[in-house]
Amino acid sequence: MRVEISADLAPLVRLGVLRLEGLRPPGDGGDALWAELESAAIALGRRHAGRTAGEIPAVRETRRLYRSVGIDPTKTRPSSEALLRRAIQGRELYRVHPLVDLFNLASLLSQLCVGLYDESRIEGHRVLVRLGEEGWGFEGIRRGRINVGGRLCLVDREGPFGSPTADSARTAIDGDSPRALAVFFQPRDGEPARIGEALDRAADLAARHLAAQVAERRIVEG
Repeated sequence: MRVEISADLAPLVRLGVLRLEGLRPPGDGGDALWAELESAAIALGRRHAGRTAGEIPAVRETRRLYRSVGIDPTKTRPSSEALLRRAIQGRELYRVHPLVDLFNLASLLSQLCVGLYDESRIEGHRVLVRLGEEGWGFEGIRRGRINVGGRLCLVDREGPFGSPTADSARTAIDGDSPRALAVFFQPRDGEPARIGEALDRAADLAARHLAAQVAERRIVEG
C-alpha cells in the first residue's frame, strides 16, 4: 500500500504512515489499554486545566494545517483537538475497539490527527491525500454523510474514505482486523521529530497490547 501526497499539498502537509499486521485481540478485551488511555486523559486534563485548547502549542500547530488549506478549525474541529477538549473538560472518552482506542491514545498524546483504516477494505494499492472535489463525501462512522469537498481527504480507487476530522464506515475497523493503516497529519513546517515520536509510540502500543508487527513506518513529505 503506497500513501502519497498530491503535488499541490506537498508544500503544506507532512504525513506519518504506519502499517500494522498480525493484529490480535487482547486477552483482557482491551482493559489495560483503556486504563492507559483514561490515565493519559486525566493527566492531560490536569496539566491543561484552565487553558483553552487554542493556548496549547500542539493544538495551534494542527489548527495551522487546517487553515493552510482554507478550513476553519474552530468550525471543523481536528479529531485530535476534540479528544483533548474532552480531557480538559473532564468528560469521558468513547470506548470503541482496542485498535481504535489505541490510536485515540496516540492522537491524544501527540495532538496529531490520525486516520485509521482496515487495510483489507481499501481499494487498490495507492492512497492519495488531496483536497476533495466539489460534492465529494462519504458515509461517516455513526455520523451520516461527511463532506470533503475542498477539504483534506484520503482517496483510493473507489473514492474518498477518510480525513483528519472523520473516517468512513467503508474502511472502518470492525471486529478482527488483522491489517491496519494509520495516517498521521502534520503541517509541513511542524517539528518533524513530533511525528516520528508519534509513530514510534503507536507502534510500541500496538506491539504491547495487540501483538502487532510493523509492516511499514514512513514519513511522507511529498
